[in-house]
Parts: sequence; C-alpha cells; structure tokens
Amino acid sequence: MSALTDNETRAIDRRVSTAWWLFLITGIAWVVIAFMVLAVDPSTPAMIGYLVGFMLIVAALNEFMAVPFVPAWKWLHVVLGVSFFAVGIMALLEPFQTFGILALLIGWYLLFKGIADMTVSIVARDDLPLWGVRLASGILEVAIGVWALGYPGRSAWLLIIWVGLAALVRGITEIALAFTLRGAATGTPASR
Repeated sequence: MSALTDNETRAIDRRVSTAWWLFLITGIAWVVIAFMVLAVDPSTPAMIGYLVGFMLIVAALNEFMAVPFVPAWKWLHVVLGVSFFAVGIMALLEPFQTFGILALLIGWYLLFKGIADMTVSIVARDDLPLWGVRLASGILEVAIGVWALGYPGRSAWLLIIWVGLAALVRGITEIALAFTLRGAATGTPASR
C-alpha cells in the first residue's frame, strides 16, 4: 500500500470539502429521526423493533455513504456499515424480541460507535477542526452505551430514549462536520 502524494491528498480534501452539503443533509435527517423516535409511544414491542431496525439500516447506509469521502480507515466504515445493516435486518425480521435484547444491541452499538468517535477525534485532532465536538459525542455515546448494558430494569421508554439520543448525537456530529468541511471548501478556518 503506497502513501498518498501531496497532490492526491489535496484532491481528496477538495472532493470531501465540496460534499459538505451531503453531511449537512444527513445530519438534519438524523436530527429529524431523533425527534420522531423520541415522540413515539412505546405501547407495542413491534413498533420499537421496527424503529430500531430502521435506525440501524439508516446508520449502515450513512457509513457506506462516507466510504468514498474518507482517505483512511475505509475498512472501519465498511465493517460498521455491514454490522449495522445485519443487526437492522435482524431487528426487522424479529420485531417482538424482548426489550432487553434490543437494549443490549443499542448499548453495544453506542459503546463501539463512541469508542470509534473518541479514537478518531484523538488521533486526528490536529487535522479535525472542532475535534472536541466529536470527542464529546463519543464520550456521551460510551456513557449511554455502558448505562444501557449495565442497567437491569430495561423498559420501552429507556430504549426509545437511547435510540433517540443516539440519533440526535449522530445528527449533531454530522452537522458540525458539514460546517467544518464547508469552511475548508471556502478557505475559511474553523475554530478549534
């Protein structure tokens, strides 16, 4: 595997920077999904199963969409995308699973996603304006994930809160990334 030249790196940076609007749209979509999930009445286990499955499939599509735009760690986005898609399909096929199993899936998702966000933000802090936002969202995701995995009295309300907060954090992170990329595209430095 050869290292990228400076010209190749600048070309990748320009391509990613000009696609800032794509991340803005996905970020807004995540925020809308978060509010829709948080507004759901958890009266039926099937509805919660379908919501979780839908959210995980959207997360998978979001990861696959990011692959052409990232210069490194493409494999991580592919692995996350495949994992989210597989678990999302499983949730759609078996919507009557117990709340505990769904909460565990969400807990593990938040734990791994938070660890990945924290790692990327720390490793690339010199290259990522607003890296602290990603670090903070990763810490929040890990905290909620640990809480979801360790809380024995899981209920439908807590599951909806976990799913809604995960979507909200993802949306805010995508919107912050969009404006960071927009600043890079226009040559305006973003604040750190």
